[in-house]
Amino acid sequence: MRLEEEERAPHLIVLENVCGALSSHGGKDFAAICSALSRGGYRVGALVMNAVHFVPQSRPRLFIIGARKASVPLPSELRADGPGDTWHSSALVEAFGKLSQSSQKSWTWWNLPSPNTRTSIFADLVEDKPLRVKWHTAADTKRLLGMMSPVNLAKVEAAKNAGRRMVGTIYRRTRSDGPNGEKMQRAEIRFDDVAGCLRTPSGGSSRQTIMVVDGKRVRSRLLSPREAARLMGLPDTYQLPKNYNEAYHLAGDGVAVPVVRFLAEHLLEPLLAAVRDEKKKAAA
Repeated sequence: MRLEEEERAPHLIVLENVCGALSSHGGKDFAAICSALSRGGYRVGALVMNAVHFVPQSRPRLFIIGARKASVPLPSELRADGPGDTWHSSALVEAFGKLSQSSQKSWTWWNLPSPNTRTSIFADLVEDKPLRVKWHTAADTKRLLGMMSPVNLAKVEAAKNAGRRMVGTIYRRTRSDGPNGEKMQRAEIRFDDVAGCLRTPSGGSSRQTIMVVDGKRVRSRLLSPREAARLMGLPDTYQLPKNYNEAYHLAGDGVAVPVVRFLAEHLLEPLLAAVRDEKKKAAA
């Protein structure tokens, strides 16, 4: 409020978080954020943007955008009458329904166009000669296969018969599906040409493993730092930390570059352009 009183409040405020922020504490956390922005003099709206529209990584993230009422005119093409299919998930719509009346009055359904169809698949990003990671031994790969459930082993067998090189990604998760219902670590694989969501390397299970299946030949290794960077939309000219964990942390804790570029191009920059146009009119 002090910035508002001193006329130093930013025109736009953009917050990014995991989508769990919509439902944490029964939706109270999201409601508190929207209420604070509304009381601070901002129109508020949110988007759930999945990086999978731009890069072959499943990475949905929540973006909350506040536009200052006193200084940011809202062009009609940037507002929608209600939620859309691409950027407004059912969880977001549900969270909106739990907002207070005052927050809902300050709400705006931001209108972004649909993205172009993604043309790349995960296999396109995989390095032939990766740096800072080594291929697992045959015994290591066999051990990894031994951690798979029948459902996941069936996926590997299907990949062997696909007639082309298949690249899957694996996360290790603890499941209660042991012989007697006890908890055990499982290796879960996906072969849908999309990598799982990158995470920060807080433990061995958070590092994503890849499995390359070429006919009957099956190999595995950790995802390389460069592959992780590519999954975030970073160019190969981007200089990564030399330490593996630091490089992986940079990717796992970041925001996907093309997602932010799309948001800026289709919403943030047009809003700021509207502010500049308004100032020009006032000065004329």
